[in-house]
Amino acid sequence: MRVRKIVTIVEEIRSEGGREVFPTARVAVVAAVIPNPWAGQGFVEDLQPGIDAHASDLGALLAPQVMAALDAPAEAYGKAAIVGLSGEVEHGSALIHTLKFGDHFRKAANATTLLPAVEKRGPAGVVFDVPLKHVTDATIRSHHQTVEVRIADAPHPDEIVVALAAAAQGRPQQRLASLSTEQ
Repeated sequence: MRVRKIVTIVEEIRSEGGREVFPTARVAVVAAVIPNPWAGQGFVEDLQPGIDAHASDLGALLAPQVMAALDAPAEAYGKAAIVGLSGEVEHGSALIHTLKFGDHFRKAANATTLLPAVEKRGPAGVVFDVPLKHVTDATIRSHHQTVEVRIADAPHPDEIVVALAAAAQGRPQQRLASLSTEQ
């Protein structure tokens, strides 16, 4: 697997709603820009050989890096695949919607819940939001959040951006009642 570049973004939110956030809210994203394994092949009926060749390696590469960038236990997590204009959304989905990819992150984050995702096709510099949910209980509303990402020169038409995101906490200053209050 060739990787053109890795981009790491760490966001620290110190104030929200006019009030100090303590401890500081921390979110990390690590994205790999890779060649689309199916580029230039026309419609590929069987994506499995490309999945087998790349998905696990991508998960193994990105999971430890996003955890190191977060520098704290993950409480929320998510993933993304942004496909260049010459590819199909299904190409990105094929890489990230497999246990071969996601289980690396689940293990690193001590997570048990479904890993939320976004996938779309777009030009270099397209903005995308990575959805985050709690790592062990998807009903915990405080951890439903997104992190916005943009990589100025990616994806090229024949590339895919694959990203993992993690948060060390829920939304800063969250005040919503537990889901159980509505049931």
